[in-house]
Amino acid sequence: MLRASSYELPTICIMAKRINGIQQLGVGVTNVQEGFKWYRENFGMDIKMFEEAALAELMLPHTNGQPRERHAILALNMQGGGGFEIWQHTGKKPEPQKFEIQIGDLGICIGKLKSMDIRKTFKKFSEWNVEILTQIDKDPSGNEHFYVKDLYGNVWDIVYDQYVYKKVNAATGGIFGAVIGVKNMEESLTVYQDILNYDKVVYDVTDKFTDWAGVAGCENTYRRILLKHSEKRNGSFSPIFGPTCIELVQVIDRTPRDVFEGRIWGDPGFIHLCFDINGMDELREEVKEKGFPFTVDSANAVESFDMGEAAGNFSYIQAPEGTLIEFVETHKIPLLKKIGWYLDLRKRGEKPLPNYMFSLFSLMRVK
Repeated sequence: MLRASSYELPTICIMAKRINGIQQLGVGVTNVQEGFKWYRENFGMDIKMFEEAALAELMLPHTNGQPRERHAILALNMQGGGGFEIWQHTGKKPEPQKFEIQIGDLGICIGKLKSMDIRKTFKKFSEWNVEILTQIDKDPSGNEHFYVKDLYGNVWDIVYDQYVYKKVNAATGGIFGAVIGVKNMEESLTVYQDILNYDKVVYDVTDKFTDWAGVAGCENTYRRILLKHSEKRNGSFSPIFGPTCIELVQVIDRTPRDVFEGRIWGDPGFIHLCFDINGMDELREEVKEKGFPFTVDSANAVESFDMGEAAGNFSYIQAPEGTLIEFVETHKIPLLKKIGWYLDLRKRGEKPLPNYMFSLFSLMRVK
């Protein structure tokens, strides 16, 4: 069972809402240990920040009104980027997609991973027999990338990005962003530009795209917008998260399907995109004013939500196309689990963690 944290709450300074970066992309799987092993060996997600089997009691709006038993692992990659929340239903049989998801289907249809050497990554994946869908090509901005598929059929966009927190022996870094299918571009931009602060439009193009050749849905015509943030993100974990992006795609000549059609949150596939934030109270008011009130708000249950080896507050909104966006305001994280050293983050403000603290994450590496 999830439970309220028993440690004392310090006095917290009121601060404006701040988005610190993508904390993780939720990936629903049929077997959490099998999934962690595959993502660790192929994508370098080998830092196990926490693992917990518990009851998801607060997600009722997205789980057909029922609490759901689950098992989750949060994994990071020291090369930089967001993490994976690898998530398995254990109280019911995980329900895989009933159809092949295509680019532009509504919700998170593709995950983005960063690579500091795109050709080296392509070569490694070829040697490891990872299913490669496309050759290396350039997106409309001229940046190189290619697409692969994981063992669960999820599609990943491997994107060149020069930001690296720490060079490690991994084929890729962590989460760089996501490709999200929308039904009305202007409506969805309200969330991604105005709330999530992706204020820089890298490209906005309507066409058929050759760099998608090999990915399901590539033959259709799309409006395709790549968004980035112009300001450097701050906060405790910002050095690891680094810069991120969101690619919104709207199919013009096909009726898209909901990626979770007939299924619930937590079933296999990309279940949510999670942002590390500060200022949950301010965010709550902002999203309500902009027409996207929290659908889930852990602060209604407890002051600080205990996730076993970590604690904080979390909330969700639902974008117009159906994508679930999670916000986490982290209160504590484990640094040295063996001696019970946990770091309280609530008084740090804008300050990133020092490098020596990030180096302790390596002690949680699973080989």
